[in-house]
Amino acid sequence: MIKLDELRKKSQAELLQTLEDLSKERFSLRIKRGSGLNPKPNLFRENKITIARVKTILSEMKNGK
Repeated sequence: MIKLDELRKKSQAELLQTLEDLSKERFSLRIKRGSGLNPKPNLFRENKITIARVKTILSEMKNGK
């Protein structure tokens, strides 16, 4: 899980790239679960929380905070 301080240090372009990577990882986790492999359930939660953190920081940047 990426820490909040690390995310705040990144630029907007880096955050967008991180968001894209996390979305691809989330998709691959869903595919693995659907194909019968059972990835660790906590990975789904960690991925979802990290995506929310990135989106929150992007929103703060957009609103000028």
